[in-house]
Amino acid sequence: MAVIIFFLLFSSIFLNTEAIDKNCPPAKCFPNGPEILFPFSIKGLQPQNCSHPGFKLLCKENKTTIHFPSYGDLVVKSISYDSKRLSLLDPENCVHQVFLNLDLSRTPFRYYYTLKNYTYLNCSAPLPRPFVQVPCMSGSEYHVYVVASFGVVPDSCKPVKTVAIPFSYSPYLADDSFGLGITWDVTRREDFVTCFSAARGKVLSILVFIFMVATLVSVKTYCSRSAWFEKLCGYYYATLKRVKFSPREARNQGKTSVGYGNHGSEFRSMLPK
Repeated sequence: MAVIIFFLLFSSIFLNTEAIDKNCPPAKCFPNGPEILFPFSIKGLQPQNCSHPGFKLLCKENKTTIHFPSYGDLVVKSISYDSKRLSLLDPENCVHQVFLNLDLSRTPFRYYYTLKNYTYLNCSAPLPRPFVQVPCMSGSEYHVYVVASFGVVPDSCKPVKTVAIPFSYSPYLADDSFGLGITWDVTRREDFVTCFSAARGKVLSILVFIFMVATLVSVKTYCSRSAWFEKLCGYYYATLKRVKFSPREARNQGKTSVGYGNHGSEFRSMLPK
């Protein structure tokens, strides 16, 4: 019975796998945009159950975007489903502003590249080389630097925040050339369960109910048979104890069989010589 239950379970999974292509077709925000598949979905273009929580994408101004509560909208540049890499761009072209404020700890994502601790410094006066200020975060009266390590903080600077980010600022590295690379840890099986949680949940509930009923029936049948055999053996044992033979009768009755007919009637029959 257990084999049958598991067979039905896996059959339902395979049937649901075939339904993925029908219920969750690929989509794009614009012709040249990235193709959106599991575990992502585009709000308004694909069913709501076709994505994992936190993987909803939006179409805005011919761009594919993803929203992070800690920062805002970022543009989806490309998605590699094999390597699970999501390349993002900041609409303001200030990737280190994103690094400073983006909090991935409450999302299903993490940075794709190796991280290192960097400290943001806000200085009222420019620092000498080799320090290079971040132009998109600096102004005429304040200068922001991202440094890996420092000894004594200059009097004109105040530490803003230390964060684990992939790289420091470099004037030779454009924001859109390196991009914001993040990845996700959701496995394909989890994606599948999320997409069909409602449908598969009903199937699993039915299968669990069938399994419980089958188990109860099997246990009841086994107990009934066990009780019947125990009762039968006790009956014959008690009957044999009541039958007593003398040694001479035992020798003479060696060829006689004792049994019971219908309704418990006793009979004896001679075995053939």
